[in-house]
Amino acid sequence: MVYQRVEDIPKEKLPVHIGLIMDGNGRWAAVRGLPRNAGHKKGTDTFGKLMKHCREIGIKYVTVYAFSTENWKRPKEEVDALMGLLRNYLEDTFKHQEEDARICFLGDREPLSEDIKQKIQKVEEASRRNTAITINIALNYGGRDEIVHAVKALAHKCMQGELSLGQIDEEMVSNHLYTAGQPDPDLIIRPSGEYRLSNFLTWQSAYSELVFLNVLWPDFTPADLDMAILEYEKRDRRFGGI
Repeated sequence: MVYQRVEDIPKEKLPVHIGLIMDGNGRWAAVRGLPRNAGHKKGTDTFGKLMKHCREIGIKYVTVYAFSTENWKRPKEEVDALMGLLRNYLEDTFKHQEEDARICFLGDREPLSEDIKQKIQKVEEASRRNTAITINIALNYGGRDEIVHAVKALAHKCMQGELSLGQIDEEMVSNHLYTAGQPDPDLIIRPSGEYRLSNFLTWQSAYSELVFLNVLWPDFTPADLDMAILEYEKRDRRFGGI
């Protein structure tokens, strides 16, 4: 059956976990003659609207690519502005606990400033019992870096005699990733006209359906998300079978 509206799709057929690569903020600003930071600010507004929409239509997990391990190469002014937006988001999150969203952060926190690390910890703790939707924010995140992190953790357990090489399997590796305990993404959406994953959820995306849209992230709307979900619904997911 081909569905015309997301509202018509039975809840059990919706993607459980959606990944979103929030790309195109700088280009959005450039075509308008604005500083790149204006694009990032607009992008955070889009993020808020999209998370509300995901919760309303019944998506249980969303992972957004907010800041990659490579993004530190950007000009200091831009990085500082992005961290400022993050601080604002963390402060605002405390005001919206009635939305019943669990907030998790994926990535290496060590390079982050101490105040941001403390705010992240408080937000995660305050929201950990919320159940309507889990929002993963990939911050200082890289898919390959995540796998290396997991491999090192497993190697350490082997060295300590806690497990043997023969015990290591795909499930064990998954359980040592930042997304441990969560389902892999069914659908990954990248706006902005780019056609690559850019080191996003490298392990978890093995069987994800990919949808690429030619719209910059600040202009991305709930209607665009619905269009991607309708495209996902048309796919025949065989996971290597017939």
